Amino acid sequence: MNENETTATPREHGYRGAVACQAAGISYRQLDYWARTGLVVPSIRSASGSGSARLYSFTDILVLKIIRRFLDAGVSLQNIRTAVEHLTAKGVASLEQVTLMSDGVSIYECSSSEEVYDLLQGGQGVFGIAIGKVLSEVEGTLVTLERDSAASDSDELAARRRAKEAEVKAV
Repeated sequence: MNENETTATPREHGYRGAVACQAAGISYRQLDYWARTGLVVPSIRSASGSGSARLYSFTDILVLKIIRRFLDAGVSLQNIRTAVEHLTAKGVASLEQVTLMSDGVSIYECSSSEEVYDLLQGGQGVFGIAIGKVLSEVEGTLVTLERDSAASDSDELAARRRAKEAEVKAV
């Protein structure tokens, strides 16, 4: 390899249909249908006649894999199409910053712990709870309470334990 040549990362390559299918876990028939109907159009090179090869980008394959996961979860292709169109129209440049969730009926976009949008209801906000954040809050509160309890040792459970220990020692 020449010093001036650089190795392209997987995100910079163009991938033929067969490779895109393998990576996304879909059939070539699905790939062809989705390309013809505009669900996922190859962004590097579209087919330009008989025998020409479509080339898919890393992001195209990522979207194909996401579609496959939603199909496996029971979401209809019509709802998936609406969600993909919403994300495309919104101009989500970096999909790495987005978490998509589904209950099998609807698809939700979560771009932060406070923002969750129902993509099938025109971006309507829905209530969400970041469990990790709540878990940390509860842990912190319990640590503080344990310290306070150990210092005072006057809670009801501690009093019962001391009484029970005194009974056992008396017997």
